[in-house]
Amino acid sequence: MKELDKKLNEYFGGKVVRKDLTKLVKGNAIVPTYVLEYLLGQYCATDDEETIVQGVETVKSIISKHFVHRDEAQMIKSTVREKGSHRIIDKIAVKLNDKKDQYEASFANLGLNRIPIADIVIREHPKLLSSGVWCILTLAYVSTDEKDSTPWIIESIKPIQVSNIDLEDYKSVREFFAKDEWIDILMQSIGLNPDEFTMRSKLLQLARLIPFVENNYNLIELGPKGTGKSHIYSEMSPHGILISGGEVSKAKLFVNNSNGEIGLVGYWDIVAYDEFAGKTKKSDRGLVDIMKNYMANKSFSRGTEVYGASASMVFVGNTDHPVAYMIKHSNLFEALPRDYYDTAFLDRIHAYLPGWEVQKLRNEMFTEDYGFIVDYLAEVLKELRKQDRTHEYTNYFDLSDSITTRDKTSIAKTFAGLAKVIYPHGKMTEEDAKELLDFAIESRKRVKQQLQKMDETFEEVDFSYTVKNTGKQVFIETLEMIEYGPEKEKQTESETNTSKPKGDEETVRLVLSEGQKIIRDNQSGISYDNLFGAYLLGATDIKVIDPYVRLPYQLRNFMELAKLIAEKKEPGIEVKLHLVTANNEEYIANAKDAFEQMEYSLESIGILFSYEFDENAHDRSIVMDNGWKIVLGRGLDIWQKTGGWYDINEYMQEKRLCKGCEVTFVKK
Repeated sequence: MKELDKKLNEYFGGKVVRKDLTKLVKGNAIVPTYVLEYLLGQYCATDDEETIVQGVETVKSIISKHFVHRDEAQMIKSTVREKGSHRIIDKIAVKLNDKKDQYEASFANLGLNRIPIADIVIREHPKLLSSGVWCILTLAYVSTDEKDSTPWIIESIKPIQVSNIDLEDYKSVREFFAKDEWIDILMQSIGLNPDEFTMRSKLLQLARLIPFVENNYNLIELGPKGTGKSHIYSEMSPHGILISGGEVSKAKLFVNNSNGEIGLVGYWDIVAYDEFAGKTKKSDRGLVDIMKNYMANKSFSRGTEVYGASASMVFVGNTDHPVAYMIKHSNLFEALPRDYYDTAFLDRIHAYLPGWEVQKLRNEMFTEDYGFIVDYLAEVLKELRKQDRTHEYTNYFDLSDSITTRDKTSIAKTFAGLAKVIYPHGKMTEEDAKELLDFAIESRKRVKQQLQKMDETFEEVDFSYTVKNTGKQVFIETLEMIEYGPEKEKQTESETNTSKPKGDEETVRLVLSEGQKIIRDNQSGISYDNLFGAYLLGATDIKVIDPYVRLPYQLRNFMELAKLIAEKKEPGIEVKLHLVTANNEEYIANAKDAFEQMEYSLESIGILFSYEFDENAHDRSIVMDNGWKIVLGRGLDIWQKTGGWYDINEYMQEKRLCKGCEVTFVKK
């Protein structure tokens, strides 16, 4: 196991499971992930391979022999009757029958109802009284002639969901983990490999958990297909429900006037609408009006009654166009059904997650390491809903007075949700709080910017805040506006005029200046050319210092730099290009072979390439004889991985998502 996995098992033994095992045991069984992971945690919470193999086979056997499929219910009942008793796995919900003064159980898949269950079981597992718990139990059959009695008897029962959690223990143990460690654990817990994600990408994934910890939280995520937008709401927790198609009636969602039954918002912590987008989808305008009231006031009325509920609303769907097109020609809500394309409804949204920043899930993005059993994590998150942490950001920051009450509420709820997820113990530094506040403000500003485009009566808002201990004012902008907004268009036009000399090289040099460029996580539109291409002009001796030029994509980056140098140099002029890098025994042979091939190849286009290995090389920079030095915070490795040969991002730098870094230009 990795060190983090060992540490996680040490502090949370029995509450964690190796995530790749779930696929091994699930097969074609229609079994919730949280049930499988509970069983795996019982038999496979170890690093001993033999024990894991045996445990996987045990879980497979348990699922095969004891799980009740709805279409096999009658067969299972017959087995119980013929054998006298039989162990089964089913979802059990219990209600008190006050007329008979006894608790009675119902079986979700087996179809049995009103089966007596002992009081002691309820005292030990009170969660059985809520929406139901998956259990492994011994069910017996004893024929009887007594009137109003049942032949079915629950002999023993053991919940296979987590029935009780110790929230205080969870919070206290959190202190033994650093922020980055805890974030990686949460990523692994939802099945993802944290090594494949930048910090911003991790926050986007964890933001999907906010509706699980924050009451009455309204979230929307629109983006391309295949990014896992809805998966977490169907598999993560027994307290959420995913409605396919995004179409539902007033009666099903809120309350049925004919019989008074409360709808989904009364029973679930989260109601998520899958495939919500689609301009041609039909919707009930009356439902939209009820939802507007509920999302704003946490209550709804049908007839003369007013009902309150705490269910969070999540809307996920696919966009019709790339984000650059939407920014220029329409808005980020353009794909919604007509009745939901309503500024009053959309103004109730607390946060808009930019689904276009989330990469399509590839095999290497799934984890094989340990994470929390999802049902355990779901119960923790449910308990955290009871806490209010919406005012914690005010310990360090003051929001601008121009931000409206609805905007402030949205920002505070997003901040509080992430704080509960990442810092459940309540301890965070000013820097930690700033990271969450910046994300929360950006998520709300994305909503407000689109509302202003849709309706001119929405006034422009100053989404800034002041740092209390310094008085510094911080302005927040959404990433897509940095990439594709009006200011970016002006910058692109300016760069076009200075990207390559057209007869007067000195004119180009005059516009260059010292300074710093900050690249944000997940930013696109960045190439070596528009980042520092103009600074290469006139250079004939270039030294690149980057300790990490050894892996295939790093070698690709270096060759792309060499290509740019060839494009910027004057025809007939030779340029010396020297690389100082580090290496180790595992990669050095391949690196030498690659560099020798580069040397031969680049000579044909007038670049004299040489290299050296220096184990003390740590700084990352490009030093040129034209008087400029470019300090590269991450070296040449500024982009996230692409999808491979058949991903256009592999061939177009501007299409790749960036890693957060800084580039500094120094005049020698």
